[in-house]
Amino acid sequence: MTETRALPASASMVLEPVVVRAACAAAMLALLLGGATPAVAAPKAKAAAKAAESGMADTIYRNGYVYTVDASDSVQQALAVRAGRIVYVGDNTGAALLAGKGTRIIDLQGRMLMPGLIDAHMHPLSGGKRLLRCNLNYEALTVPQFQARIQACVDKESHTKGIKEWLQVVNWFQQSMLPAGVETTRATLDAINTARPIVVRSSFGHSNLVNTRGLHLAGITRATPNPATGKIARNAFGEPTGLLEDAAMDLVDKLLPKTTPAENITAATFAMQALGRQGVTSFLDASSDQEIFTAFAAIERQGKLSARAHFAAEVSTEDGADPARAVASVLKMVKRYHQEKNGVAPSMRVRHAKLYMDGVIAAPALTGTMVAPYFVDRGTAQHPHWVPGDSKGPPTYFPPAALKAILAGLATAGIDAHVHVDGDGAVRETLDAIEALRATPAGKDARPALAHAEIVDPADFGRFAALDASAVLSFQWAKPAPDTVAGLKDYLGPQRYAILQPQSLLLDAGARVVFGSDWPVDALDQWFALKVGVTRTNSPAAGPEFAGKLGPAPGMPRAAVLRAATMNAAYTLRQEGQVGSLEVGKLADLIVLDRNFFQIPDEEIADIKVLQTVVGGKVVHQSPGFP
Repeated sequence: MTETRALPASASMVLEPVVVRAACAAAMLALLLGGATPAVAAPKAKAAAKAAESGMADTIYRNGYVYTVDASDSVQQALAVRAGRIVYVGDNTGAALLAGKGTRIIDLQGRMLMPGLIDAHMHPLSGGKRLLRCNLNYEALTVPQFQARIQACVDKESHTKGIKEWLQVVNWFQQSMLPAGVETTRATLDAINTARPIVVRSSFGHSNLVNTRGLHLAGITRATPNPATGKIARNAFGEPTGLLEDAAMDLVDKLLPKTTPAENITAATFAMQALGRQGVTSFLDASSDQEIFTAFAAIERQGKLSARAHFAAEVSTEDGADPARAVASVLKMVKRYHQEKNGVAPSMRVRHAKLYMDGVIAAPALTGTMVAPYFVDRGTAQHPHWVPGDSKGPPTYFPPAALKAILAGLATAGIDAHVHVDGDGAVRETLDAIEALRATPAGKDARPALAHAEIVDPADFGRFAALDASAVLSFQWAKPAPDTVAGLKDYLGPQRYAILQPQSLLLDAGARVVFGSDWPVDALDQWFALKVGVTRTNSPAAGPEFAGKLGPAPGMPRAAVLRAATMNAAYTLRQEGQVGSLEVGKLADLIVLDRNFFQIPDEEIADIKVLQTVVGGKVVHQSPGFP
């Protein structure tokens, strides 16, 4: 977009343009900014005049499509920033009053300016650290290609690593292995020419594949019991196949060398740069431990924290038996790392706790907790016959009584629960616990969030709104892809598959729908995710197998998609009074786009580029050539 577009007649004005104190002074300022001369007696003067009396703006954006995400989704023309906060939103003429000798004036030339994105569920340190590993980049690979990529990593490190040092491989899109359904086991990794132990991490974060050498070092044999909240996959003879699910991953993870503090600082710094390029100005690290807190505290001290950082301290499943200890572990992190700062610069806030109720619903894991059993194939390769099986997945990782007690304890301490729920059974048990929480004095002010909710029983759609529980969803999952087709379609059965990824269904039922990318479960691509939120389609590059929409449900309206990634996300972080919309008095967290989200074809939303990202009035990312 390079031309100036007229504002819609129906657009309400956040702050009315103003009358100048003297007609000639107004005319000169308006001419400077390219706006019209206001009428001397117009009744729109007070707000901008008051702002002008307080001082001139540091920066004025003019001649743009300023999408505010205020209560009426109004569209304005200009915006002014002073001392890290928004001091004016309105038209060019009103903004002209705030132009002083040192004011930077940016002509948007019709481009779209909007609030910065708020990602309410991600793992940025993990995303940054994966740059340090052997990386499969989420690609669809055949077994030979999979092996060749890992072999190349082994060969590259052969002169620096000993045979006892683990090779850690990341971003393995397990469900996209080719052909669909191909089995990968420790034998797949044993064929790689190395004596080193190897662990390959599924991008979903709930599965590891380990070679025989690695299993031996971890002491995993046919006699090793499954942990309470995980699974060691076994063959027909009871021998471990090398695939470890959820808590079983800990048997290997505890042996892996930790990244150094310096590496973690590098990873966190990279994550900040990546967020700036995508237009993310606030985020929730959705499962925070000591390593994560330490890394971000370090970059905050160095002045490199360039997005508003919120953290959900992880509650160990082992603490389910002792709710008081679970709450105490969270409060320990709050006391050590929470910063109650009132300035405009980003800081660290620890006001959330993360609980995992189940795993993932996709095959081969099938560790999501379901209301009804997964389907199994009772037919043959030539004539498959899918029918309900015996497994509903594992019991929830926090039993109902423990979950209720922990949520109540967190609410009493002023901490909001952020709960991983993938299957409809985990969703239901968590909503039951929130219903009990709402009956307590402390629970009335709580802001619980359910993350993922890939499948929700229709009987529970309306409970999100009734209980004021936010649904934090990864929009990019709502498309035809290996995980949603081969990994889910047959296993869920037709009725459940028809309501997979229920973003619009929950929205229509009145739920507060919030966006969270879950990076690095997927590559960090916010605009592709928002495109999928609108279309429920994959990229054309995914091929004909994954063309078309996912299921019969519609996509979300464009305005609802942006609100999910701005004001709704701000609400879950208790920051709606500071960020999430462009309104006078709020922090100047904003982004400029290279095209208008509302005025391009659906599929082009994925191609949007962020030209500038501003956090607290400070530019943290700017594309060459802009402005």
